[in-house]
Amino acid sequence: MDAIGLIGFGGIGHAVVETLTDRMSGAPPLTGILVRTIDNKSANLPFLTDIVEFLGRNPRLVVECAGHEAVRDYGAEVLGSGADLIVVSAGALADPELLASLRLAAQDAGSRLIVPAGAVGGIDALRAANLAGIASVRYRGRKLPRAWQGSTATDGIDLDRLEEPTVIYRGTARQAALAFPKNSNVAATVALAGLGFDETDVELIADPSVTGNIHEIEVRAESGDFTITLTGKPSASNPRTSMLTAYSVVRTLLNLDEAVVI
Repeated sequence: MDAIGLIGFGGIGHAVVETLTDRMSGAPPLTGILVRTIDNKSANLPFLTDIVEFLGRNPRLVVECAGHEAVRDYGAEVLGSGADLIVVSAGALADPELLASLRLAAQDAGSRLIVPAGAVGGIDALRAANLAGIASVRYRGRKLPRAWQGSTATDGIDLDRLEEPTVIYRGTARQAALAFPKNSNVAATVALAGLGFDETDVELIADPSVTGNIHEIEVRAESGDFTITLTGKPSASNPRTSMLTAYSVVRTLLNLDEAVVI
C-alpha cells in the first residue's frame, strides 16, 4: 500500500487507522496525521500541525476526515503536491469555486480527488445509471433529533421535545450541503454521482423514533428505477456520522492494492 497521510483524527480518522491496522495485521504506512493541536494525542502516531511538513513526508494518498474547512484549507495544496485526495466531507464540494479549484489542481498535478460512497449504498448503481440518463434523484435523510443539534435545524424547532418525525429541510443538495455541513455529506455524494447539486432533491428529517441514521435514495432513470434504504448505526463518537463511513474509506484504500476489485 502506498504511503498514506491523514487530515483529522476524530471518530472517522481513529476508526480508519484502527481498521487498517487490523486488516493489515500491523501498522499501516502512515506518513503523518495533520491535526490542529497534538495535546492528548498518542505518541505512537506521527501527528503534525504544519501542512508543509505533512506534505514534505511525501504521502501518495491523503484521507481528509476533518470537515469542510479542511477541504477548503488543504485540498488544493494536497492535490497540487501530486498526492491523491480522498474527501470524506463531500458536502464541501457544493461550493462551485472550491470544486473548480480542486479539479484544476488535480489536473495540473496528475492527481485524483476521490469521493468514497461513505454512509450510503447504491452509489455504484447511481453512477452507472447516469450514463444512460436519469430523470430524477431524491435523497431523504433521517436522524435522531440530537444529531441535528448545532445546525440551522434548531431555528424555530425544539429538538429536545420532538415527538414525531419533523422535516427540517426540503430543497436542493447544494443548499443542504451548505446549510448543514455536518449532516449532508451523503446528500453531496448522491449529487456528485447523479444529477449534480442543483438537480438533486433532498429532504432532511429529525425523527425521534429511529434507531440509526436512515438514508433513502429514489432514482428514476432510463436504465431502470430503484429505491435504496440503508439504516446505519451512528458512530459512537459522533451521532451525525454513520459507522459505515470509516469502513467505506478503508475499503477504498484496500481496493487500490487488490488484484480483484469489487
